[in-house]
Amino acid sequence: MGLFSGSSAKLSDDQSQPGSQSVSGEGPVFSGLSGNELYCISLAGYTAGSLVVGNSVFALGLLGGVTSNIRTVVGGEVNQVTNMIAEGRRLSLERFNQELIQSGSPAATGVTSELVFHPGNVEFLSVGSAITPLNDEVKDRSFTSSSDGQELFCQMDANYQPLSFVFGNVAYSIGLARGLLGGLKEMVRGEVAQFSNVFNATRNLALERIVNEAKSKHANSVVGIKTTILPIQFSGVQEMVMIGTASYNEQIQTIADNVGGVVTSDLTAEEMWNVAKMGYVPLKLVLGTSVYSLGIAGGIRASLRNLVKGEVKVLSELIYGAREQSLKKVQQQAAEIGADDVLGIKTYIYDLGNGVIEFLAIGTAVKRINGVSTRSDQLPPQAIIRDKTTFVNTAEISYGADLQRPTR
Repeated sequence: MGLFSGSSAKLSDDQSQPGSQSVSGEGPVFSGLSGNELYCISLAGYTAGSLVVGNSVFALGLLGGVTSNIRTVVGGEVNQVTNMIAEGRRLSLERFNQELIQSGSPAATGVTSELVFHPGNVEFLSVGSAITPLNDEVKDRSFTSSSDGQELFCQMDANYQPLSFVFGNVAYSIGLARGLLGGLKEMVRGEVAQFSNVFNATRNLALERIVNEAKSKHANSVVGIKTTILPIQFSGVQEMVMIGTASYNEQIQTIADNVGGVVTSDLTAEEMWNVAKMGYVPLKLVLGTSVYSLGIAGGIRASLRNLVKGEVKVLSELIYGAREQSLKKVQQQAAEIGADDVLGIKTYIYDLGNGVIEFLAIGTAVKRINGVSTRSDQLPPQAIIRDKTTFVNTAEISYGADLQRPTR
């Protein structure tokens, strides 16, 4: 038995699936699309269909064997947890696709893959908006996309034809070997190569898995990748999940072949359109991580006791060094694939406890090539206007999820 005990036995075709009650039929259409999204998908040849939902609820199992194994992990993937979460996500997506077929629409946009923690259980929830073709040119195109309606237009106008919603995930321990972390207290400050190597390998697993899923869909790109790190209600265990849209772009096939068959990007849809307009192609989502010991239990802590105010120069230099090391790893990855630039670099610092920090840098390596273009000369305003929140409830805590995609 795995970490989660599932309530997800396969049902026969004549049985209704949990979380798959269709809202299509006579009367008004119930859609999660905003007015701006509706306008943009109409430009792409579609109109609003029904809201589509798929889910799967698993029981949280506190199995001694898995918990015991986690306690001895220095850091890295916890396979049992990764596999069970991936199964829950896939089940909810399968049921989402079943409801999409029942709705009579061939495509859906704004598809999500969320975890909603209820007391003793976790719900895997997939929500999106079906869209219906307005003309014969797009009537035979079936796809699901993580992009909302505005993003979908931007990507399609940049010649990235969506094929399927895809995800890649990894559940990992942040290093619960207390003896080793305790030993770090006595180490001189600086990079802990053992942890850096483990975390670099682990974080790249999610990217490898989303690429492999895209290959299974016969895509040559995954665009609009969003990366999220979630706590999994086990001490020291987190999930890193990447979601995006597996797509095909005829203009980039040669360059995709040069990087293993699939290019990856976490640029926003508007950025994708802009760089395509300038002749750039994304090559790969690149990330680098460095784990450093701050040496808190040694000389630094002693010096902090006597410090009243002002800069802690030694810590400034240490964190600066961690940042430079992470960026250097990103630069190296980009150089290896012949990139011209790395765009949209974002940096994050995570406290791993006991004076140990992780510095993460992530961005998209790009290259300029001939023959890349967009269909339109410029984006319509509706494609870049951000929707505003019109309902806010701060009176109570909710255990559910908004059936309309989260406000950006």
